[in-house]
Amino acid sequence: MLPEIKGLNEECGIFGVWGHQDAAQLTYYGLHSLQHRGQEGTGIVVSDGKKLKGVKGEGLVAEIFTSEAMKELTGTSAIGHVRYATAGGGGYENVQPLLFHSQMGSLALAHNGNLVNVNSLKHQLEAQGSIFQTSSDTEVLAHLMKRSGYSDSKDRAKNALSMLKGAYAYLIMTETELMVALDPHGLRPLSLGSLGDAYVVASETCAFDVVGAEYIRDIRPGELLIINDQGLVSEQFAVSSTKAICTMEYIYFSRPDSNIQGINVHTARKNMGKRLAMEAPIDADVVTGVPDSSISAAIGYAEAAGIPYEMGLIKNRYVGRTFIQPSQALREQGVKMKLSAVRGVVEGKRVIMVDDSIVRGTTSRRIVNLLKEAGATEVHVVISSPPIKNPCFYGIDTSTKEELIASDKSVEEIRELIGADSLTFISVEGMMNALGQEGTNGYCLGCFNGNYPTEIYPDTLQYYYQK
Repeated sequence: MLPEIKGLNEECGIFGVWGHQDAAQLTYYGLHSLQHRGQEGTGIVVSDGKKLKGVKGEGLVAEIFTSEAMKELTGTSAIGHVRYATAGGGGYENVQPLLFHSQMGSLALAHNGNLVNVNSLKHQLEAQGSIFQTSSDTEVLAHLMKRSGYSDSKDRAKNALSMLKGAYAYLIMTETELMVALDPHGLRPLSLGSLGDAYVVASETCAFDVVGAEYIRDIRPGELLIINDQGLVSEQFAVSSTKAICTMEYIYFSRPDSNIQGINVHTARKNMGKRLAMEAPIDADVVTGVPDSSISAAIGYAEAAGIPYEMGLIKNRYVGRTFIQPSQALREQGVKMKLSAVRGVVEGKRVIMVDDSIVRGTTSRRIVNLLKEAGATEVHVVISSPPIKNPCFYGIDTSTKEELIASDKSVEEIRELIGADSLTFISVEGMMNALGQEGTNGYCLGCFNGNYPTEIYPDTLQYYYQK
């Protein structure tokens, strides 16, 4: 059973180090920089060359990895994970990295993404005698590797990875090596860096900056990278067919100081704002952005339109973790606690409010109300993504199709529901132009246009398209 999904949320983040005496500490800082990608659970597994040992828990990085917990994590290699529950739901047992022990040695897995053929694979494996310890799709890879029949871990991994469909960025660690794998479409971001003689792998390049690592390159779609004490070996486990990096990484998920495929996220968002100013010229007094992911686009809009950018909305950074848990009731109650309108900025003004997306419309309506309650005479909403009309199957937590407001409502109907004086979404062409692209090749736009780069299996479709 797939999880109940109510809104747009982050996915997961992974970080790995090979060959550094402070591997666990570096992983801690790396995960802290990736905390925006998941706040429900986190874990670190270390290797000292002889055994694997892990610490994990439900909560934020700083909450789980106390000084006492860090003392337990001694080794020269480590992998870590921050989690937002998509496939499998929450619970301690689903917190990653997953750690397995056998007579042949130990194995730790950390995964960002979502497998679209997980149910069929689980049925097949259970028929062969596998017993799953979690409800996470990540565990499937461990069972496939164990049953592959190959003696070499590289061959086991390549054989198992070739059976997976969907989005996946994997870190696979044994006592003697770290394997890094990216799905054949490259749906999730994953990069390689160096720190002295050590190698570092992360979901976003911002993690390299935090630990002082130097970016080397992106992991290639369909690549299996093996890192050990002898160095690096790169192999292809699958032919890269259609490259399709997720466009929402640029719009919403990644940090502004990260680079994806050589494109700085802040610059991309700012360009989206500039494009919106061309597509939606509005006579107004101030431009403001919804913190934090929309600030760059708001700055771009203001710059291109020649309208002052102001901090019309302030984010309360001390609300606490309760209000970033995926409970719809808490989200609805928490909007006013998380955001405040600045009356001195918006009162008596015509306001352009820039946001990155509209999923269900509930939050947008409440923010429009906040601005009008603070005295804004007009609120014009501009969105730096096209309308989200279809679910994501690849690890981004969007709603079922029936809960996506744009799936069956026009722009004008959405405008009325959120109470805005006008509403404009960026065009697909404008979004790609902001990324420096003339077409959509190399990008996944499934949530916008319904064109998915992989086959979507019937049991998955049945859930997401329920009516």
